[in-house]
Amino acid sequence: MSTAAPARPASAPRGRTPFAQAVGIVAQREVMTKLRSKAFLISTLLLLAAVFAGVLLSSYGPQLFGDSDTRVAATAQTASALEGVEGYEVEVLGSEDAVRDAVEAGDADAGVVQGDGPSGLVVLGDREAPTDVLQALSVQPELQLLDPNAPDPLLTYFIGIAFGIVFFSSAITFGQTIAQSVVEEKQSRIVEIMLATVPARAILAGKVLGNSLLAFGQIALIAGVVLLGGAVTGSQLLLDGLGMPIVWFVALFTVGFVMLAALYSAAAALVSRAEDLGSASSPIMMLIMIPYILVIVFNNNPLALQIMSYVPFSAPVAVPMRVYLGTMEWWEPLLSLAILVASTVAVILFAALVYERSLLKTGAMVKWRDALKR
Repeated sequence: MSTAAPARPASAPRGRTPFAQAVGIVAQREVMTKLRSKAFLISTLLLLAAVFAGVLLSSYGPQLFGDSDTRVAATAQTASALEGVEGYEVEVLGSEDAVRDAVEAGDADAGVVQGDGPSGLVVLGDREAPTDVLQALSVQPELQLLDPNAPDPLLTYFIGIAFGIVFFSSAITFGQTIAQSVVEEKQSRIVEIMLATVPARAILAGKVLGNSLLAFGQIALIAGVVLLGGAVTGSQLLLDGLGMPIVWFVALFTVGFVMLAALYSAAAALVSRAEDLGSASSPIMMLIMIPYILVIVFNNNPLALQIMSYVPFSAPVAVPMRVYLGTMEWWEPLLSLAILVASTVAVILFAALVYERSLLKTGAMVKWRDALKR
């Protein structure tokens, strides 16, 4: 009587694909699935078009859509008050009554006549105060900045928002893509077939690699479009001021996204239904949202940005801001990158353990701590 051959160890089943080859197959599948998606291609093209349009508007918008000159009616005695001030079209009328009539009829946005106050002038408005004219006629002390390269606070605010939005949107978009893919394969039991020939860690590595390549490509395209827009418009801010910050953003995002992608994959392995994915991935969502919020609130706070530049989840946003502001020594971005790389390696090992031990578990959502138990 013949006996069955002894079962092969689970770590090396018959016909199992080599690890590196398996990673490549899974990564290629992830990339090609996305590239065949019309929705993904169209959304990427629309995003790049929006970025390029934003760069053009930032340079040419004031010229194309700027407000027309404010029409001001004045007498011969008061017309000189706005002489040489840009943005104002002054019409000299023969009397104060004529100035009042022009403002009431809407022929002038504001009027300037003689008055008895300290300035010797009275600004006339019809239904609301012409604040721009009042400010133009106000006497302000001269301002002189000792640092000619001091950044504009308003511009710094918008640059911080831009870095935060790109980081937030890309991490969420591709992170959710990985999570949905893991859940769909687990829910349809396809993953059980895959595990017969492909190690679980190879599946995880392939998904992270494939979606990371897509995310890196999109970020690189956005950076290229921004720099192209700077070249087209001749913007020194984009060509010089933001050149190195963009380079560091791409470098740090490249490493940081791998960490987030691994966490998204592990979180998706904890659930068996797409409905539970939101609960499992909510902690990761918070890790992505916090840097986005903090860089807006503390975009011009050197101490807060310094602390954020050494925290792995916020470094991809904080470091480029510090490089732009010129508050970073040459070695600090390298140290931030080293910390991020070390943290990413640790997170990948943690995520791989959770993913491997949760992938075949079905039913209720597995808790993170339970996934680490054998």
